[in-house]
Amino acid sequence: MPPASRPEQSLNFALFFFAYYGYIGVFSPYASLYFAEHGVSAVQIGVLMSLMQVMRIFGPNLWGWVADHTSQRVWVLRLTSAAAALTFCGFFWGQSFVFFFAVMVALNLFTSAQGPISEALMLSAMRGDLTHYGRLRLWGSVGFIVSVMVSGQLLDWQGIDLMPWISLLLLVMVAAVAMNMREVATVHHPHETPSVRELLRQRAVLAFFASTFLMVAAHASLYVYYSLYLADIGYSKTVIGLMWSLGVVAEILFFYYQAPLFRRYGVRLLMLLSLSIGVLRFLLIGFGAQSLVLLLIAQLLHAATFGVHHSASVATLQRWFAGPLQARGQALYISISYGLGGTAGGLLMSACWDSFGAQPVYLIAALLCLLGWLAARLSYRWQTVTA
Repeated sequence: MPPASRPEQSLNFALFFFAYYGYIGVFSPYASLYFAEHGVSAVQIGVLMSLMQVMRIFGPNLWGWVADHTSQRVWVLRLTSAAAALTFCGFFWGQSFVFFFAVMVALNLFTSAQGPISEALMLSAMRGDLTHYGRLRLWGSVGFIVSVMVSGQLLDWQGIDLMPWISLLLLVMVAAVAMNMREVATVHHPHETPSVRELLRQRAVLAFFASTFLMVAAHASLYVYYSLYLADIGYSKTVIGLMWSLGVVAEILFFYYQAPLFRRYGVRLLMLLSLSIGVLRFLLIGFGAQSLVLLLIAQLLHAATFGVHHSASVATLQRWFAGPLQARGQALYISISYGLGGTAGGLLMSACWDSFGAQPVYLIAALLCLLGWLAARLSYRWQTVTA
């Protein structure tokens, strides 16, 4: 079989992912420091940062519905990216918790739409062939790691008040790339397309979303407490930063070699393998982090627990949410997994951390991965029965 040609607008997709995830790489690690510098209390900072997950429950579904019903996904991407950049300007005038709260709600309402809609556009351009998916999606990981490293140096040099300027620059870049994108026609299947409500009644679909919910909930143990956990053990900030960077580098390498791996082993096997490796990874972190060697191994496994899992999830979604349902399928995935799963996981891990300490947090994360593996296995079994 001849190799698939690169989809049209590949450069646009790569630039979009680079800028979008670059913005996240600046804002997520450093926004809390900016809020603290402007007099926001620790509890209030927790509320503000949680809005990034909470708005993922609502934003993607709202904009995904608009995009699919109007068949104007590029228009929605342009609208939300321009609105996000304009809304972000509020950070330059904000001084109170209430003001920052309002800006964060509006900002994340717009930014939460951009990931799923851009992926839906790219998947439409690929016409169901995911050969080049990984090598385009990896530019998001590159953007994230570059922005974390560069902005960290700049903020040490110029101070935390530079953070909004770097973030705004990247959001403007997102908007500029969106303005250059062109609409991609969706592939309409000859048979009648089921509604989203009908799909969500199928047990295979429900089991799939339960699995992704559990996997992302498990990763809340990393996103919320990983740095604090390593600092408590005694690792320096430099080592902690290197651990985060190592995980992203491993993820980039997987995305680059994704196509031959999926062709050889298939989506089902790789999905179940990623969930199994998730169990091992969180046990290694929880009970072996004192060993630098085991910690390094655990971080390299990020390639499987994020990279493999994300790609296998996107490929699985194509079974149900293709053509005119593409944007809503991606939106549901983000909302259920990262919105509901990330929020629920963060709350669960916080309660566990306060009551029992660090190690039980990672034991719970391993158990969530195991439950996710069981749900995924049921989903693929039921898909085979109804195929």
